[in-house]
Amino acid sequence: MRRAALNVLLAIGFLAIAGAIVVAHRSPPVGYEASIYAGTPTGTWIGLAVAFAIAIPVTLLHRGRDQAFGIALGGTAVTTIVSIPVIRNYRFIGMGDALTHLGWVRDFVDGDMLPHQLFYPGVHSIATVFHLVGGVSLERAVLFTIVFVFVPFVIFVPLVVRDLSGSAAAVGFAAIVSWFVLPINNVATHMGAHTNSNALFFVPVVLFALVAYARRRGGAEVLPLGVSPFGALLVLTGVGLLFVHPQQMVNVVIVLAAVAFVQYVARRRLEDHPMLEHPTVYAHTAVLGGFFVVWSLSNERFRRAGSGLIYGLLTQEIGGGGEVDQRGASLAEIGGSLSELFAKMFLVSALVGLVVGLFVLATWLGLTRVDRETKSFVTYFGIALFPLGAMFLVYFFGTGTMAFRQVGFIFVVLTVLSGVALAHFFGWLSRGITTPGASTLAAVLLGACLVLAALTIFSSPFIYNPTQHVTDQQMSGYESALTHGDDRLYAGFGFGVNRYGDAIHGTEGTERGNYYGAGDGVVNVTEFEAGNYGGAYGGEDYYFTVSAFDETREFEIYRGLHHSESALAGVESDPNANKVISNDEFRMYAVSSEG
Repeated sequence: MRRAALNVLLAIGFLAIAGAIVVAHRSPPVGYEASIYAGTPTGTWIGLAVAFAIAIPVTLLHRGRDQAFGIALGGTAVTTIVSIPVIRNYRFIGMGDALTHLGWVRDFVDGDMLPHQLFYPGVHSIATVFHLVGGVSLERAVLFTIVFVFVPFVIFVPLVVRDLSGSAAAVGFAAIVSWFVLPINNVATHMGAHTNSNALFFVPVVLFALVAYARRRGGAEVLPLGVSPFGALLVLTGVGLLFVHPQQMVNVVIVLAAVAFVQYVARRRLEDHPMLEHPTVYAHTAVLGGFFVVWSLSNERFRRAGSGLIYGLLTQEIGGGGEVDQRGASLAEIGGSLSELFAKMFLVSALVGLVVGLFVLATWLGLTRVDRETKSFVTYFGIALFPLGAMFLVYFFGTGTMAFRQVGFIFVVLTVLSGVALAHFFGWLSRGITTPGASTLAAVLLGACLVLAALTIFSSPFIYNPTQHVTDQQMSGYESALTHGDDRLYAGFGFGVNRYGDAIHGTEGTERGNYYGAGDGVVNVTEFEAGNYGGAYGGEDYYFTVSAFDETREFEIYRGLHHSESALAGVESDPNANKVISNDEFRMYAVSSEG
């Protein structure tokens, strides 16, 4: 393609993103949105589709500066998707852990907690800076932080692959796969204020430091005391990852330990190999491992998590197998199936994993035309997948949530390896169907995968999970509810108020009420559905809360699996229940126990 035509094409792509952002910004939500995808204007999706349609072929077919522009275009487009809650002025997105993380930011700002008192203060510290320096609300500061910590992922994945392989084709494929955002699985990793998930986007920075350090030859550039600048960067980024979330830092230590093991064996068994020229990572593994041990053992939260994992392994009561069986039964009752949900959430991931697995195996068997330097790094990361997979099994039988967080990290590594794997696969294919044919097929297949992957960046009814959109009216309703109170506890309609208490008053704030001691914080389904509202919460007087999110989840997504509309409507006429707070998206009733 001629330079002028390519410039025009790229300009159209960036203008399409700009238009998409303008259209989205001018369409703020008017209420709770069950689907962020349906709530965002069609014009936004058209603009982003145009950008991706230009970015994919440019990234695959061009080299040098032109390829860099293609990567920048696609990276900007996927970052725009991640930024939609900010662009469209969401009050907040994310419930559960996300609300507690918001509460910790509030604790930092109010001085009720210092950063070193939190096990993973990185994200919260960044959000605090956005709030104090930018003058934005705490909720918006957290939303900005989500985007801020995402950007390194789309920048450093192609940079890692460039250093790892030196192949422009591999860089292009890796960049496109990074736009799939495979580390987010919406089972245990989420696009929101979720530090374990946020840490995944910083991992490529550490991997870049590792690869850059390993490729150093002769130590021409050194810091005082003979320290390698890239070695120092490896330690600093590893410590930074520790402060974002320690679990992902442990996974980095596992990768380093695997690399150290391969280097040790190579030095024992080989006489001439690029690995012998790579500086060892023994010291880095020990230093980062030591940092983790010192930091974690002094933290009570880590000790509780470790005890829970051991309990799960010994009893097998909370492992992933039981959780999967339970999800499957629930899906069948509402007309879905595990196979359908798997296809929506994990088909693209499975295809990428299959391609990478076959490539690594073929490389080890000597069936690929990979230079020895690249093969060394493929071996490093390929070997690391074994202990990472073993950790997944430990988590799976101990606590299912941690297992799928482990899957998120594994797919960071697979995203990096996918660039080299796909470049060699389509390179091999081009010998049979010509290079233009292979490139066209690659663009079509990757474009289709990108569409499916983009639909699962956020939770939505597409995967039987409504978007966790927190609106002004919902937040206002909970604020009024939690300042209304007396000695009664609170019970929610499938979602307790405890997390909102964290977000509104902080986790350490002096204004916290007794709502946090309310057990699971939700009404008893059996008693509530039987119309026994007074006895639906342990036989005590309580405040019953219900939001638009609750109603959407229970009636539209779960289709009455747990609660019926008639049972909820019955609260209005029950003599034991009095409505005390009401707006369009939140209601609270004071419910008296019977007897």
